[in-house]
Amino acid sequence: MKRTTTVIILLVIVAAFASALIYLWQKNQEDPITYATQMASNQTIVVKTMATGSIVPKEEVLIKSNISGVIEEIFIEAGEYVKQGDLIAQIRVIPNVSNLTSAKNNIASNRNALQTAEINFKTQKSIYDRQKELFDNGVISTNDFDQVNNTYLQAKQRVEQSRIDVTQSRQNYDIIKTGTTSGLGSVAQTQVRATVSGMVLDVPVRAGNQVIEANNFNEGTSIASLADVRQMIFEGKVDESEVGKIKEGLPLEITVGAIENLKFDAVLDYIAPKGVAENGAIQFEIKGSLKKIDSTFIRAGLSANASIILEKAENVLAIEEALVQYDRETKKPYVEIEIGDQEYERKDVELGISDGIFVEIKNGITKDDKIKVWNQIQGISKYAQ
Repeated sequence: MKRTTTVIILLVIVAAFASALIYLWQKNQEDPITYATQMASNQTIVVKTMATGSIVPKEEVLIKSNISGVIEEIFIEAGEYVKQGDLIAQIRVIPNVSNLTSAKNNIASNRNALQTAEINFKTQKSIYDRQKELFDNGVISTNDFDQVNNTYLQAKQRVEQSRIDVTQSRQNYDIIKTGTTSGLGSVAQTQVRATVSGMVLDVPVRAGNQVIEANNFNEGTSIASLADVRQMIFEGKVDESEVGKIKEGLPLEITVGAIENLKFDAVLDYIAPKGVAENGAIQFEIKGSLKKIDSTFIRAGLSANASIILEKAENVLAIEEALVQYDRETKKPYVEIEIGDQEYERKDVELGISDGIFVEIKNGITKDDKIKVWNQIQGISKYAQ
């Protein structure tokens, strides 16, 4: 029994010794662990945030009729350029029976007033002639003649005013019936003309459509929309988490989905002071004016993305941000510089701006230093593969 126990113990010792020899032999066969290195380079680092939106005209003007009626003819199409004063549409007036009757009654009333004024004027003129003769002969005083003269002049003025009222009532009747009258010339209300020069963006009506005049109680029917397409702006929205980082005057880079391989420069002009809730998040409207787009035609309403450049550093010494380590106690950034074969030395660095991939190095290392890639090794053992 004792001999068997002894044999077992000896076998265990031999097996342990053999295992240790095999382990040491395998360790000797492994390649030594070597860390990869990288060098700093000159980079242009841009820190930016994104906003989505569209390209719209800076000023879009809606052309409306100043009289109600039916469109008889339209002289423009979307995409055409028009100048201020060009004819856009012709309106055929459909008179309102009540207004027409009222205008007729107004003419009759003014004519009666004119006849009464003329009769009174004739009477006052006769009195004036007699009194003037008496005044010239010295029969009546100057004070009495002045009263007669004043009454005569007032009667004459009433006749002139009554004639003006009759003329105006006739013109009003013609305008209600036909939309125009003699003397209006180029400002005839039946002709709708362009109020500004620009491109016709949209003509939402057709011949035969009824239109309502623009007045204090109704904005009226839009006949066309015009805009200067050489002055376009980006109109978009940014999230509340980003709005604190931006300010007016920052440069923008605009990319339009429908126009490939082109970027347009712009300047941030406007940030809404009040946000709007959309899909559970607060969005703030922004606007930016595009610059130098004369050579490229951008259609209004195209979707676009704006890169708002918050910071930019050109041709600065930079390394990949993954190379930077941080001291556990002081939280200061540092890198490890190769000083010999797989020998490294810590170097504290001063960081600048970062775009998430590259970070600017202001101080601490040079362009010739080899930086340890602390999370990447070379020469992995074939047994560990």
